[in-house]
Amino acid sequence: MIPHTLQVTLSIAVICYFIIILYYLKKKMLELKYTLIWLVAGVIMGIMIYFPELLVWFVGQLGIESNMNGLYILCIAFIMMILMTLTSIVSRQQLKIRILVQELSMMEKRIRELEHDTEERTDDRESV
Repeated sequence: MIPHTLQVTLSIAVICYFIIILYYLKKKMLELKYTLIWLVAGVIMGIMIYFPELLVWFVGQLGIESNMNGLYILCIAFIMMILMTLTSIVSRQQLKIRILVQELSMMEKRIRELEHDTEERTDDRESV
């Protein structure tokens, strides 16, 4: 059982967490599709604050004897899940950036060729 003072403090921390997430979303510092990851994390934190018995039950189902060890294992697993999600997002963005750079390079080459052709035509006209 969590002491009432700690429960109130953790509740305030989770509310501040949600306010920060919503602030980032409003200021477009975080996209909506990526905000879901952090909102799920906040909901899970809120559930664990108000229903600590769920953690005890879940840790018992995993066969872990100490609740604190179970909490650490679950936190590490959740952090790894978030890191894997963010890594996949970064990988997709890197691929998109590479494709954009290649397309930009091809367009610049085409523009240079067109400018060169235009200069040659202008030179030909002036010489006549």
